[in-house]
Amino acid sequence: MADPQEPETVQTPTETSAKVETAESKKKAPRARKAKAEPKLPARKNSPKAATKAVEAPAPAVRTARKVYSAKERAQMLGQIEKAIGNGATIKSAVGQVAISEQTYYQWKKAATPASDSGDLKDLIALEEENQRLKKLLAERLRKENAELKKKLGLA
Repeated sequence: MADPQEPETVQTPTETSAKVETAESKKKAPRARKAKAEPKLPARKNSPKAATKAVEAPAPAVRTARKVYSAKERAQMLGQIEKAIGNGATIKSAVGQVAISEQTYYQWKKAATPASDSGDLKDLIALEEENQRLKKLLAERLRKENAELKKKLGLA
């Protein structure tokens, strides 16, 4: 028996069949699942499998091959960057002009520094030797002048 305070709801045959159809249609059409992402391995240049995968599904973000620069090319690029920085450019813009990353710039600069230090050390040693030679020359001239002054004054 129905509750006297609630109004009676009468279901028509079309409403009941609609509810049954929606329930059945939900069971018949399962939710679409997301495809599991396959782990992507880096493509090898000489591998035949890599060539077939590239044809089947191209990667959305293509990674370029790593460029290896010679020591001469590195020195030229570092020179260009230093020149641009000297003209007032920021490191970020100067590095962007030669198409390398800031991290690469700092690594190259760090690797190139010891080579220039050995040249600086040679220059320092040469300057110290020249300084010693000039000190001896000055001391010799001062002794001569001192001896001449003593003669003129009659102290010797």
